[in-house]
Amino acid sequence: MTDSSTATSTRPEHLREQMISNIRTSGHLHSERIEQAFRAVARHRFVPAASVEEAYANKAITIKPGADRPASCASVPTVVAMMLGQLDPQPGENVLEIGAGTGYNAALLAELVGPTGSVTTVDIHPDVTDHARHALAETGYGRVRVVTGDGALGEPDHAPYDKIIVTVGPWDLPPAWLEQLAPGGTLVVPLHWRGQARSIAFTRHDTYLRAENSQLCGFIPMIGIVPTGEQTGSITDNVALHWDVDQNIDPAALREVFTGPETTVWSGASVVANEPFDHIWLWLTATESGTCRLDADDEAIEAGVCRPAFSYRTPAIVEGDSLAYLTKPRPIDEPGPDGERRYELGATGHGPAAAQLAERLVRQIQRFDRDRAAQPVITAYPAGTADEDLPTGVVIDKHHVRMVVIP
Repeated sequence: MTDSSTATSTRPEHLREQMISNIRTSGHLHSERIEQAFRAVARHRFVPAASVEEAYANKAITIKPGADRPASCASVPTVVAMMLGQLDPQPGENVLEIGAGTGYNAALLAELVGPTGSVTTVDIHPDVTDHARHALAETGYGRVRVVTGDGALGEPDHAPYDKIIVTVGPWDLPPAWLEQLAPGGTLVVPLHWRGQARSIAFTRHDTYLRAENSQLCGFIPMIGIVPTGEQTGSITDNVALHWDVDQNIDPAALREVFTGPETTVWSGASVVANEPFDHIWLWLTATESGTCRLDADDEAIEAGVCRPAFSYRTPAIVEGDSLAYLTKPRPIDEPGPDGERRYELGATGHGPAAAQLAERLVRQIQRFDRDRAAQPVITAYPAGTADEDLPTGVVIDKHHVRMVVIP
């Protein structure tokens, strides 16, 4: 006969194994060391207000509400695993985390760098750092340094860092992060540009950063002194665009875009249900200076104003008074060789240049289809870098850096 108290005490461990299994199934768990760290750290002890079942579910858990979105939360476990895989912390390394949250990620980092390594985590909210400090001390990770401050400034007292991981969503890369990162070190950051957010694994090369790996993600926008350059504007009822300050996009020029010519072009490339195709957006940022995000409410879609692939987050190209967007995939009558129902990808254009823009977007769909794992290279140089000193690619000017996305 099983003692009820024993059954209760083992339940979190059982749920933790289920969480690990789900992360593995998602394809974001490639390291035995990271798997063991997830097994060693009790996530439910970092989110005491949540039930044990919620603590090990694959979802974010808010620990500090905000006015219109959470101010701080525990990230989705699959995203945590993905970013730790990009960071690849090694025993003995010195790691800085921007965004302390619950302290859970810092505990995983402490497991991965071991007793000879060190972890510093910074957060702008004093109540968040109080929570993290207490949770880390209670779970045996009191050696983690918890600092209250603006993460844009890093933490110079313990620099240089072998690795820096950012768990909030900045639009720009503050100079302190590059300055405090050791040569050859890794910066993993969920950066916003062209309407999307991707976790980028940068490597420091002397005075610039270079990345060959980025993954789609979503994080709470970073606050504090880090600048933002994201712009938003309505182009008709219930339809808006999101773009960057360095782009020549005028929503007023698009007020009548949905009443003019419309063209849909199909690519011949197809996906099955739930198969990701976010790399199309990434390739667009490497080839089209007018890449942005289309945000359409359900009311606009139901009224037939537009038919985007996703209601609130669909990549688009804008050029003057015309635009094209990734359209809702259409079902293919015959199933693919795997027997699953397939859906063809395409683009819909509106305005005088509707056909040309849709065809240009389709070219990037087809590029994605030729090698679905391929990605453009992403670099970041200090803002004062001259054009002739930048590599060839689409330049994205932020306040502190000049990003170049190289196809």
